[in-house]
Amino acid sequence: MPREPSGVENGGAAETLRISRSVRRADLKAVGEVRRALRELMRHRCRTEATDVAELLITELVTNALVHTDRGAEVTVSLTAARLRVEVRDHAARRPRPYVPTADDGTHGRGLVLVEALADDWGVDALALGGGKVVWFELDGRRDGPAPAPAPAPYAAGPA
Repeated sequence: MPREPSGVENGGAAETLRISRSVRRADLKAVGEVRRALRELMRHRCRTEATDVAELLITELVTNALVHTDRGAEVTVSLTAARLRVEVRDHAARRPRPYVPTADDGTHGRGLVLVEALADDWGVDALALGGGKVVWFELDGRRDGPAPAPAPAPYAAGPA
């Protein structure tokens, strides 16, 4: 079974906020609705950078579930004070694999590569007896958590 975020942190009870949505087969309009619900959930509790990454990654996972399977998907989001977990359950047993696209692929094939690069943790859990799978990712959800490191300068300034 997919793991749930802990309701207890640092010895005390932590509030867990949740979103759960069913997305119908081929309803690509629902991707934007799920993304907006996620943004609203994270708005006051997470850094803007974390929210932006979460929106990108949930878009990729939900779109993959709708494009690569013939049925809908179930989306579950859990947010504690320290962690965001997003799960997308579909009904296909086939495991997704990160795919490094060629220059000719346009925008196809980058979803799991993005998830792998940007999520703090991610994975695929098979469900029992051909019940499909859950593709999930986790991010640091703290509003005051460590900010991403600044990008290094393209070159170091030497002595003048």
